[in-house]
Amino acid sequence: MSALAAMFRSRPAVLAVSAALAFPLLTSTSAVAAEVGGAPAAGAAASRLAAAERVLKDDVVLTAVQGGTVRVKETIVYRFAGHDGFQRTYPTRVHESLTEDRVYKIENLRAASPDGGPSKATASGAGLNTTVRVAGDRKLTGDHTIVLEYDVRGAITRMGAAEELRWPVVGGWKVPLDEAKATVDGGAMIRNVNCFTGPIGSTIGCTQYYTNHTHTQGVFAQQGMLPGEYLTVVAGLPAGTTGGRAIYERRHTVATAFSVNAVTGAALAGLLVLLGGGVLALYLLRGRDARTVGKRAAEGDQVPVAGTEFEPPNGVRPGQIGTLIDEQADVIDVTATIVDLAVRGYLLIEEEDRAVTGRLDWALRRLDRPQTDLLPYERILLDALLTAPDGSARDAVRLSELGGTFATKLTQVRSAMYDDVVKQGWFARRPDTVRSRWTVAGILVTLLGIAGTVALAFTTEWALAGLALIIAGAALAYGGQYMPAKTARGATVLAHTIGFRAFLERGAIPDDGSMAARQRIALFSRFLPYAVVFDVVAKWAETVEDAGERATGADNLYWYEGPAEWDLSKFAESMRTFTLATSGSISQSRGL
Repeated sequence: MSALAAMFRSRPAVLAVSAALAFPLLTSTSAVAAEVGGAPAAGAAASRLAAAERVLKDDVVLTAVQGGTVRVKETIVYRFAGHDGFQRTYPTRVHESLTEDRVYKIENLRAASPDGGPSKATASGAGLNTTVRVAGDRKLTGDHTIVLEYDVRGAITRMGAAEELRWPVVGGWKVPLDEAKATVDGGAMIRNVNCFTGPIGSTIGCTQYYTNHTHTQGVFAQQGMLPGEYLTVVAGLPAGTTGGRAIYERRHTVATAFSVNAVTGAALAGLLVLLGGGVLALYLLRGRDARTVGKRAAEGDQVPVAGTEFEPPNGVRPGQIGTLIDEQADVIDVTATIVDLAVRGYLLIEEEDRAVTGRLDWALRRLDRPQTDLLPYERILLDALLTAPDGSARDAVRLSELGGTFATKLTQVRSAMYDDVVKQGWFARRPDTVRSRWTVAGILVTLLGIAGTVALAFTTEWALAGLALIIAGAALAYGGQYMPAKTARGATVLAHTIGFRAFLERGAIPDDGSMAARQRIALFSRFLPYAVVFDVVAKWAETVEDAGERATGADNLYWYEGPAEWDLSKFAESMRTFTLATSGSISQSRGL
């Protein structure tokens, strides 16, 4: 058989082997084509290119000079695979404490390449690190040499009777490194050397370290480093070799934001002066009231009582006394005024029969009496009580019907009561207006202080100044409640009022037999509205009750009528319940 025939006979086997060898190649070619045609494929290709890059050699010379600066010259042999440059990261900030960082300053950065490699060097800081990027004008492949030079300050520290140079001279690469070498020239005899490799803070020693025969240079070497690892060199120098020292900077934290410094100290001192001035102002205003009251109080101990007529201190009415004492026209003052209107003959208070109505209630009935001697706030209150929701007049109203029906009128009553104490000359300005102005000012200052504190805490170390403003605003708002000041005339009336209150708290008038029982009832009734203001209703109502029991045929008062089978023995409890119910109804109106 010829050789040609033999070759044809073996052709099927050859074709099979050829197909088997060709299939992986075709598959690989198809995969490459697929990668080139899509984004995932492009990313995979870039990863392979990056993986192909590496640092073949990194040779660094460090020279310590006077002033503590370390001059660094780094010769890098870098294998490129399609990139225009590289970058590496230097740790340039370390947290030493809650408020302080140790910093390393990289300066005078420059780069050069003798063989056409990248030579544009830039540095950018972010967080604890400084990233140095060296780039060129074109994509590169193959091995290129780059000479990187810079100065670093803060790498030399005083250590007792010596200086220590410590710097992560090689590392922070994103690619592997094959060989690293560093030489430290201290300009003096080096006392000791050491080096570490791995992450920052690692205590693993490097491959090799020693000093030359003259002990003026430290030599360090490391074979093989992974991306992100560092070679940190340490060299001990005699004291005074460079005069270098560590550099520290305050770190902006909550602790530093609220630190005491010249600005915040001045703000706190100003706050102290402001608070002191406020206390002094309150002392001058309130102290004057106290001095006048103390001087005049004795004169108010004897309440004028002449025959059958009662004259309260300086003709002051219950609602006026309540506003004068606490500088507020509140619920109890309006309740006392309602009782006073009844005692003076403008209203009749009728207690309804609980057995008939199924609940405890009172009717306030209008009496036919001219309103010529009513004060403006009394007239407004009487109209509010006896005006229906539709605006029509009514002769009577149940206490239970007042809730929620005349809030606007009650607001007018309050305003008229404040106007009245100013008209009487007891206050230079309305107490509610004075309180509101100081309170609003305090709230605004507090809000300004809160906003300022937040802003200052994020940006400066002056946050305590904002905190001082918050305290000042809060003190202003709080102290504003005490700012309404009485005039000398108001303080004099208050002194008489204090004496009158002491008289009412005693609960009795000496009985010399010259006053008839019904006259005593009228006189004691006249005191009762003031007892409401001074919160001695229970005791004084018992006095009225006692006078009524001693009066022949006195089952009711001229201004208060109870249901059937009711007599003055039940007056004290009825009066206590009435004042509570009236205050509750007024409160429900939301007018006070």
